[in-house]
Amino acid sequence: MKSSLVNYQLEDSIAHVSIDDGKVNVMSIAMLSAINEALDRAGRDRATVVITGRPGVFSAGFDLPVLRAGGSEANRMVRMGFELAERMLSFPTPIVIGCSGHAIAMGVFLVLAADFRIGALGPYRIGANEVAIGITMPHFGIEICRQRLIPAYLNRAVTFSEVFGPEDAVTAGFLDKAVPAAELLPEARKTAATLAQLNMDVYAASKLRVRAPILKAIREAIEKDDTVS
Repeated sequence: MKSSLVNYQLEDSIAHVSIDDGKVNVMSIAMLSAINEALDRAGRDRATVVITGRPGVFSAGFDLPVLRAGGSEANRMVRMGFELAERMLSFPTPIVIGCSGHAIAMGVFLVLAADFRIGALGPYRIGANEVAIGITMPHFGIEICRQRLIPAYLNRAVTFSEVFGPEDAVTAGFLDKAVPAAELLPEARKTAATLAQLNMDVYAASKLRVRAPILKAIREAIEKDDTVS
């Protein structure tokens, strides 16, 4: 599978999903649709998933002009983004993120929805900047951050819009580890290969048990945000 935005390659039960719009990987309706199609394929292949961005940027978040224009297209884009993260949180096989650079707003929400998150070391910004750009943090954003961030960092990340470099992002809970950029994809593949050895039926059932409370909170937050919009 290959589109203009997402490339899918399957090798040894690992699906590598690379996203690249040639710019900053905005989470447009087209991009979100393409990622969902890739996850559809990975589900059929029962593959462990590695998702990476382009060099220097994982994703800068939603398509801001569409978001600021408001209306039905913006509402659809936002709901699609939130529901993609929800899908990742409950996906039946492991998802490893190779965060190849900047991850902001919806971009970092997808990072937070993955099972294991590896970041590239470098002068990159990782965080949720909604408040800094004049957007009240959605209920969904609060819940997706709450389920992975260290409590001491939650207020700094959500209400202050503080962004972090890769090493500090590990401390805060945005990432599990950070490695030199040249090692990012090999490390992500190595992690995915290790996770692929698990019994996937047992893994999926255990994942849903662990995440049942957060999945309930996420679903309620999505519906609440949809009512607000």
